[in-house]
Amino acid sequence: MGEAIEDFGMITDGDRVMVCLSGGKDSHTLLDLLLDVHQRAPVKFDLLAVNLDQKQPGFPADVLPKYLVERGVPFRIVERNTYAVVKRLVPEGKTYCAVCSRLRRGVLYDIAVEEGCSKIALGHHADDIITTFLLNLFYVGTLKAMPPVLRSDDRRNTIIRPLAYCREKDIAEFAGCVNFPIIPCDLCGSQPNLKRARIKRLIDELEKEIPRVRASMLTALGNTIPSHLLDPNLFDFKRLSTATGDVEAELDLVLGHTDSEPALVALA
Repeated sequence: MGEAIEDFGMITDGDRVMVCLSGGKDSHTLLDLLLDVHQRAPVKFDLLAVNLDQKQPGFPADVLPKYLVERGVPFRIVERNTYAVVKRLVPEGKTYCAVCSRLRRGVLYDIAVEEGCSKIALGHHADDIITTFLLNLFYVGTLKAMPPVLRSDDRRNTIIRPLAYCREKDIAEFAGCVNFPIIPCDLCGSQPNLKRARIKRLIDELEKEIPRVRASMLTALGNTIPSHLLDPNLFDFKRLSTATGDVEAELDLVLGHTDSEPALVALA
């Protein structure tokens, strides 16, 4: 996590960071590691854990407050009945996740401004970033993933993803060892996102053949070459005199005669 924070300048001196705590393994790990960074970092910043109680049936409202009090973490529980809104808007049998996520983001963004938080930390990890990239590639037609730092259009909020270099399997192992009080995300009974599940299966299948495929894809997201894509907004193809390159190397790549491999990001 520390490497990602430093690489992308996620946290600076004087920041007040709102940590979005859902109760799942990712957000628990995010908070736990940020608490550790808070003690050791050369910059001074504050943390505020925020949980949105969406009034889902069976949600154990006492679990997170008890845990946060025991850890001595400043926190705020926000109660909004977004579950009722989602049930009204989403047809029976469809997944609630997209609508639920938009409603949740809107509430949390407002709370961040209300609490004077300069950064909003989310628990998305390397696998989330890779999966989102492939979802956009296959289903949307854009080369886009989850950025490590994102400023909202109205410039009120800045999102950071400190787990950007962390593998989901490592997070799951860590959460199991620490024994966090996990709250499942299936309380609403929503069906899973079938497209996301399909992409995750695809990556798992590829990893059997290409053991470092996740690291390779994550490295690729930080190693783009605009002149070798098809976007005229990124590169002026009408002025080819501005582009230089190794033609022999390009032919080797096409013909499969290269043995070189790029340096990969280590997924911690």
